[in-house]
Amino acid sequence: MIELDRVSFWYHGQPEPVLSEVSLSIGEGELVLLAGRTGVGKSTLLGTLNGLVPHFTGGHLDGEVSVDGVSTRSRPPREFAHLVGVVGQDPLAGFVTDTVEEELAYGMEQLGVEPPVMRRRVEETLDLLGIADLRGRALRTLSGGQQQRVAVGSVLTTHPKVLVLDEPTSALDPTAAEDVLATLARLVHDLGTTVLLAEHRMERVVPFVDRMVYLTGDGGVVDGDPAEVLRDTPVAPPIVELGRLAGWDPLPLSVRDARRRAGPLRSSLSVPARPSRVDGAELLSVRDVVVRYGPIVAVRGVDLDVRAGEVLAMMGRNGSGKSSLLWAVQGSGPRQSGRVDVDGVDPTSMSTVEARKVVGLVPQTASDLLYLDTVAAECAAADRESGAAAGTCRSLLDRLAPEVDAARHPRDLSEGQRLALVLAVQLTAEPRVLLLDEPTRGLDYPAKSALGRMIAAIAAEGRAVVVATHDVEFVAAIADRVLVMAEGEIVSAGPTARVLGDSPAFAPQVAKILGPDWLTVAEVAAARPAEPR
Repeated sequence: MIELDRVSFWYHGQPEPVLSEVSLSIGEGELVLLAGRTGVGKSTLLGTLNGLVPHFTGGHLDGEVSVDGVSTRSRPPREFAHLVGVVGQDPLAGFVTDTVEEELAYGMEQLGVEPPVMRRRVEETLDLLGIADLRGRALRTLSGGQQQRVAVGSVLTTHPKVLVLDEPTSALDPTAAEDVLATLARLVHDLGTTVLLAEHRMERVVPFVDRMVYLTGDGGVVDGDPAEVLRDTPVAPPIVELGRLAGWDPLPLSVRDARRRAGPLRSSLSVPARPSRVDGAELLSVRDVVVRYGPIVAVRGVDLDVRAGEVLAMMGRNGSGKSSLLWAVQGSGPRQSGRVDVDGVDPTSMSTVEARKVVGLVPQTASDLLYLDTVAAECAAADRESGAAAGTCRSLLDRLAPEVDAARHPRDLSEGQRLALVLAVQLTAEPRVLLLDEPTRGLDYPAKSALGRMIAAIAAEGRAVVVATHDVEFVAAIADRVLVMAEGEIVSAGPTARVLGDSPAFAPQVAKILGPDWLTVAEVAAARPAEPR
């Protein structure tokens, strides 16, 4: 179904190719995971499959790419619309219409599908993805995760032979991600659809895939069975890291397989001692905050306290009100009632420059905060506007995403690199309270570890960090406390180990394998008895 024959690709002005002599053959009905470090070229490789690379992006392509026997070199992307369905990293950028139902029908309209068939497929897709209650909603009013499900649905309705997805679960809660991946698996097994997806949260995807293609970073790829490819890769999900630590061979890829082999490891460990709750001075106080969007109540009278030195994680299903609460706290979003004090001051009463030093927010669509022509210009502006020493922002960026070219336009960066740049810009101001909305979208495991170390350093300086995320593995590694929201209200709150360990939906992989006392591979490694000499 998909053939890449010695494919190499250079972006204009770049001395080294992003892809170098890549040859792949993917058959009908295969589910393939594309993995690799942030910025190695995963999105570029996906873009070659319908001709967006190079017909839209520019650059120079060597070699041959063909889908179902049709070469992408000789035909424009529009002639692959019936054959290849594409879901990009930013769902909102791909929407054409105003409402969910219209967006699901739009692709079929362009392909000339009969109206009765269109109606049936729209209903099937609404039920398949669990978004029937959203059918009349305006797309701009949906949460990031809801938009992502609609984007997947708008492609599924056209029944393409090949489905290409770039980070399809990055903004989805764990349950929604499982539903989407199960849907993709059904398409593969029941309809013979070929699915190629790029994903950094491999712990969600690996149990479903048939093959894995790992981009090495030097333009080449490693292709094979997921267990074999993951044996030596520097990027691996927690279940694989745990298998490496325990010396399991072959490496387990599902929680079920790992649990069957975990008995000896579990019995050799003593329960970890965790430090008591942070007891610094109160930095953020939220009282009875209400946020409405017309008739929709997004936040219902929420009370919240965050202390100096604390890292608080906010979790909950898509549309539960997490982002709305963050924007209300930051001061730019609507707030119909309630009170917010950040270090004794309401952010809405301050100028923009003053507020940046008190509370900083990195939104889900991080690129909204980027407005200059180069990475260097963005960093210089951040230093200047924050009154920081020259080079501060660039130093922060290098800790998150090294090797980002200072001369590149921010819009030309990968999603993960853009997020890292915005994080660096906001951190340059050294706000007393830092709010992060889905900060790990587009970040690989090493980059998330670097972000976690940076958050720990910020908390150690006596500042507070609030992270809204669906990334349970990241929460397990960095959070002191977790709260769970539903329907605009806080339904659960407490220490990370208790909230995550007690939840079948939010438990990290290590907790599912070894029990609720264990959250991360690092905890297991520290508790293992020393090997005898």
